[in-house]
Amino acid sequence: CEQIIQHLNHKIPGINTAELCQRIQTAGVDINVGDLAKIANTLSFLFSTAARNNLSTEELITTLGSGVSTLPKHAVQVIRHVWNEQGKAIAVSEDAGNMATVGQFVDMKWKLGVAMSSDTCRSLKYPYVTVTLTVADPSGQITDKSFEMTIPQFKNFFRQFKEMASVLETV
Repeated sequence: CEQIIQHLNHKIPGINTAELCQRIQTAGVDINVGDLAKIANTLSFLFSTAARNNLSTEELITTLGSGVSTLPKHAVQVIRHVWNEQGKAIAVSEDAGNMATVGQFVDMKWKLGVAMSSDTCRSLKYPYVTVTLTVADPSGQITDKSFEMTIPQFKNFFRQFKEMASVLETV
């Protein structure tokens, strides 16, 4: 809940559900990443909707209690506590509803490799660059996207980054 509030306040780019799932499993709770991602999406929707409608803690809990009968009592208590402590801190921008939702860039890693051989070719000696982008989607889920480029493709990629950097310096 706290990570979701931080994400909604733009203090962190997203929720790394794989890492969080591992921490929860280490604590002895049996849950998989997919189920945790669904829970995170639901809580994100709940908190953002409550913030947009400027709900008090009691209004949120009353609404939550009338609409969801399967939610355990301790889960409602956690939601109540987090919303009471940090809910008012969620900044709801007036034009947030008008903005297109896109992912947020978190990190980029790259490595240079050389393919030496394969099943069909004995001597490749083919250089390539592998890039891994870490991206937080609009709901806050952090994912890695990887791709490989040839050296000419990488040079073009690098040239485009240099162009972006020079444009950003003029702003």
